[in-house]
Amino acid sequence: MRQEPRNVVSLRSYSSAPAIPTLVLLDMQQEYIASPRLFSIPKTEAEAALENCRALLAHARRQGLPVAFQRMVGRSPFFNPVLSYCNWIPGFEPMTSEMVFERSKPSCYANSEFANAMSAGGGHFVLAGFSGEAGCLATATEAFHRGHQVTFLSDASASLALNGIEAAAVHKTVVQLIGLYAEVTTTESWIAARTSDQSLAGQIDG
Repeated sequence: MRQEPRNVVSLRSYSSAPAIPTLVLLDMQQEYIASPRLFSIPKTEAEAALENCRALLAHARRQGLPVAFQRMVGRSPFFNPVLSYCNWIPGFEPMTSEMVFERSKPSCYANSEFANAMSAGGGHFVLAGFSGEAGCLATATEAFHRGHQVTFLSDASASLALNGIEAAAVHKTVVQLIGLYAEVTTTESWIAARTSDQSLAGQIDG
């Protein structure tokens, strides 16, 4: 009788579980790409960030990494769950096996269940998504004070324009600020490093 191949999970995976990051995708909501809505990010910046977020999500799912989606929900004309703008951007709908959290304030930690999940998972997560100047910055800052380890992927995020300052310039400054509290890298570099680590682990296990 032919036996189907099975995945083999190394016992090393359990001992190094705290080193396995959770991918946190922040506010992948239509509100940010629905021009000319107040919170819409310029098309060029938004599309570049989305392309990298797609690559991240695909990589995380291939590798079996934990994935968490966070979205802003409020009682106002914006991020209102009654409106379609609050919905997920096509292609970023969470799978049933993935975590979903909602909040009404910028930091992901405004949701206590998120805070508990990150602590229980070792306090190590990779952060990407919208919006850099609010959600990402607030989350990275609070993670630092909680002793959590955050890797921020600067090219998988975008920011809104502020007080006449263009969105791209705001995001450049945001990246520098987040760098005070978290490791900052690019999507390609992070995926390459993760792939290299997996290959090395396979060689050791073999």
